Amino acid sequence: MKNYPRSFINKEIERDVAYTVPLRPPGGRRTWTVVDAEYRTVAPVEEWLESHRAEWSPNTVRSYATSLAHWWTFLERRDETGKWNAVGVPVVAGYLSWLRNGRTVERTLTAPENPPSPETLEARLAALISFYRWQAAVREVPVAAKLLRGVPRRAPARGLLSHLDNRTQPGPSSLVRVRTVKRRDRPPVLLPQQVQAILDGCATYDPATGEWVGNLRDRFFFALLAETGMRIGEALGMRINEFVMGRGGTPQVDVIPREDNPNDARVKMLRPRRVYVGSDLERLYADYLTLIAMRAADLGLHIDSTDSLFVNLDRPPYLAALREGTVRDKVAALKRKGIGPADWTPHWFRHTHATALLLGGTADWVVSRRLGHAHVQTTLDLYGWVTEDEALRAAANWKNYTEGWKVTTDAI
Repeated sequence: MKNYPRSFINKEIERDVAYTVPLRPPGGRRTWTVVDAEYRTVAPVEEWLESHRAEWSPNTVRSYATSLAHWWTFLERRDETGKWNAVGVPVVAGYLSWLRNGRTVERTLTAPENPPSPETLEARLAALISFYRWQAAVREVPVAAKLLRGVPRRAPARGLLSHLDNRTQPGPSSLVRVRTVKRRDRPPVLLPQQVQAILDGCATYDPATGEWVGNLRDRFFFALLAETGMRIGEALGMRINEFVMGRGGTPQVDVIPREDNPNDARVKMLRPRRVYVGSDLERLYADYLTLIAMRAADLGLHIDSTDSLFVNLDRPPYLAALREGTVRDKVAALKRKGIGPADWTPHWFRHTHATALLLGGTADWVVSRRLGHAHVQTTLDLYGWVTEDEALRAAANWKNYTEGWKVTTDAI
């Protein structure tokens, strides 16, 4: 195992726990690994991360590394790191209990304050099971066989076109369960008035002064998600020239996969596509582009068409690519003001986009191409219920909501 000098580790993490550490190999991209309480690389975790770095985005590596750092800390507290390859259901169940109790104790007689959400716990468990399934396949570590049994009792419903889908059947389910509430059967959706409230919570246009009041960048970012259905990583990875103004034609957004974004954003599965948009979003882009140019001039900095589209405007490093954490902070700030549902995330805009198009009469295969799904069956599995939901259809005038959007059958 590689030993890291204590000066390399941030003093904030100098405690008796495993932790994630950012690294940037010479000539390579930033990535993450896990070190133990003695500042040594955790070899089994590093081997697993390294085997997936080529296909995962750096942000995904960081997320999985964080989950496995929690797991290794738990084993360290139990003095069982030497038994990492022989644990079973009781230990993993204790780990989830430890997470629920704020990573302090496994058992308590009182309910913890501010416990992690079921979604967070499920993500931690999913990372752990993924780690052990890989260890079983590559190193014949038997832990996964102890944690997984059979197939899910209720397999997800398959659509009429399931025979065209080449995905595998549902795999084994975990014997350790997380959720205490019923899982949503349907993706969460924002109503049009909720989308508008979020946009207005970022910035509003003052016709008296002819200027935007508030944070125009954030309004444009969420408006882009709402009208294109892009994933947050796809939007954060955009360059200025990838929003192509219509100039008399139809404006478009080119979703371009690349692996060298300074904020580690990435297009899922590295599939390019083109999304046509309306004139309202084009005007918002023009106003935002003017704001960037003015800010760069004030700072004496140079920008060109290949620079990141979404950047820091009000705090250093100025004009550096916006990071996902900043977007999460903005969402949290809007929630504190009571704007939007209590648990909304930026990904809800993607679900809302697909729902609005389907309720507006757009063909499912067009929606599939617009979202960048590999198979139309994925779209049907996620949103096949939409057109049958009379309550949702009556909740808003969805056709009017999408009236300004430009949806074509062209794509790249």
